[in-house]
Order: sequence, then C-alpha cells, then structure tokens
Amino acid sequence: MEPTAPTLARTYTDRVYPDPWQKVLDYERVQAYAAEHPTQGRTRVGTALDLPPERVRGWLDGGIPDPVRGIHVAADHGWLDPDPAGDTASALIDLLAHVLAGGSILDATYVVRLTPGSRVGVDELRAALDRVGVESRIDHERAAGRATEVVAARDGSVLGRCLVAMGAAAGSKIDLQHVPEVVRHATPAQRASFCRIYAAHRAVEFDGKATRRIVEERPCSYMSELRDLFEDVTGETVGMGEDGLTITADAARRLPPSPASGPSQAPTTTRR
Repeated sequence: MEPTAPTLARTYTDRVYPDPWQKVLDYERVQAYAAEHPTQGRTRVGTALDLPPERVRGWLDGGIPDPVRGIHVAADHGWLDPDPAGDTASALIDLLAHVLAGGSILDATYVVRLTPGSRVGVDELRAALDRVGVESRIDHERAAGRATEVVAARDGSVLGRCLVAMGAAAGSKIDLQHVPEVVRHATPAQRASFCRIYAAHRAVEFDGKATRRIVEERPCSYMSELRDLFEDVTGETVGMGEDGLTITADAARRLPPSPASGPSQAPTTTRR
C-alpha cells in the first residue's frame, strides 16, 4: 500500500474527529463553500455545512489542521500515490528497509532516525533521505555510550507518517506482524534492494563462510514473510528457526551488491 492522503491523515490523532480524514474533508468543504460565498461569515457557513461556527472560524481565518498540512507537505515531495515502479516509490521502499532493519520512527514525533553499522555507512543513510528530498543531520556522533544516528530534518515527521502509512511502526517494531504489503507487491528490483538493505543492517556474517544469519525478535508471521521475500529475490532456500533466518551461501551471493559508501560506525546500542 503506497501512502495516500487518507492513510496519511489517519496517522494523526484528533480530540474531536475519530477519523482525522473526515476533518480533512470538512476543512475542504469549508474552503470550497467560502470560495463560492465570500461574503458569508462563520455562522452562515457553519449552518450551511452543519459544522460548529467556532470550528469554521479558525479555518476561515487561515488555520490549517495538522492532517491537511501534512498532506500538502507530502504532496509537494511526491510521496502520495507515487508511480509504483518509479524512483520515488523505490526510494521510499529503500528507506522503509532502513527503518525496519536499522532505524526507528519515534511514536511521539514520527521523526525518522537511522543507525549506521559496519556495512551501512552514514553516507548511505544520508543518501537514502536525500533521495526522498529530505535533509538530514547526525546525532550523537561523538557521544560516549550512544549510537550515532542519521536523523531526518525538515519534513521528517511527515516522512515518518508516510512510512507508517506504508506499514512501518511508530515506536517499537517488535510487535510488527507482517512485512509491509507495499514491499511484498513491489517490483523485483525494489524487493531485491529491500533485501540487500535489510541483510546489510541485520545479517551476521561468519569468517570464511558466505552464509549469513538474521537474528531478531519479531512475530513468526513477520519472519515467515521475510523468509519468503528473501527466497523470492534470490531463488534459493532460506532457513527459518525459532531465533531467525539462515541465508544460505547461494542465497547471499544472489543479493545485490552494496553501494560504495563512506566510513561507517558500528552501533553501540542494541537495535529493536
């Protein structure tokens, strides 16, 4: 599922509207009615549309609901309903892989934070954010006991909400039941890139062996779908046990090569 205006709107919460998308529709109704009846005030507009005048007043005075503002930002970046086979969709799926395997989306702010590792450098993470049109900054680069993080800067909260609309988790990822549908239905090239990024973040390598292991705490349904995805991409068998996946040497060799990147830093905290 690509991010759409309704799915993005529903990542917001509202004290009045159980469905924030309805707030977007009401706001648009007010703007359209006011444009056709420019001399009418809040009371007459509210009566005509069956909305409280105090709510209408703010919208007529230039107030914009948060879901509407988020939709405008996402539309400006091209994140809403992108061409499924296009560059923007591919960039969003790659970023989704970085978040699921080596990052997080804060549940309070929805800001995207990515953690570099031994095979995924800072430069690659900054490039992933740059591909979707978002600048980044580096946090905790020299902080003892803290993992270096690449953080989405301006519009990073809206970007995080778009990724949640695609199937990422806001907050803890441990309870994710499924690999996002958008990944499972992506193009072969997009799925291959997703698997390459995921393995680069999470797979443990062994000296003298091409076999890799992905060990992480996720529901069985999620790990089963992840295994199926790796098997589909590589055309090889991927083992699954209680503690994770085993990517055979043949399967590992069929993953796309990693892009050239700058120096990386291993994380100093456990990623969940």
